Amino acid sequence: MRRYSFEGIVASALFIVLFAVLMIQIFGRTPLFRGPVWTEEAARWIWVWMAFIAIAAVERNDAQLRMGFLADALPARARHWLAIAVDLLWGGILCHLVLISWKTVQRTWNNEAVTLPASDAVLYTAGLVAVVLVLHRVVRRILARLRRGPDMQAPGGPGLEDVA
Repeated sequence: MRRYSFEGIVASALFIVLFAVLMIQIFGRTPLFRGPVWTEEAARWIWVWMAFIAIAAVERNDAQLRMGFLADALPARARHWLAIAVDLLWGGILCHLVLISWKTVQRTWNNEAVTLPASDAVLYTAGLVAVVLVLHRVVRRILARLRRGPDMQAPGGPGLEDVA
């Protein structure tokens, strides 16, 4: 598996941009200079985009928080099929979230942001992009688990298959 994912790189770049915007905002509250009014809204939007994209980076590594004590008690074969079933259920939920996200983007398309020269749909597109990226990672993980089979665990533990 590659060390850095596309999602991780984008989330990291957004963090750097967020940091710069926050510095402008902080120094704009001092006597040094008058800060632009858009920094508060921009910081919020960048943070939302960063957080949503980072969710896909976590999904890539199958590193979500989980309580696996029941699943860990199962035999390897049952654990394998349970993981696929859970991913299929998660994928179904994600497909529904794609539809909800798309409708939200359409509904907010004509709403103008308060201080930024953009539609509110730009903010809500973060959810749509994140859900599509997460769905992509879940589908790849399901396919990798099906190819690998129930008797073979990926090197490095469960969830760390080569889905870069």
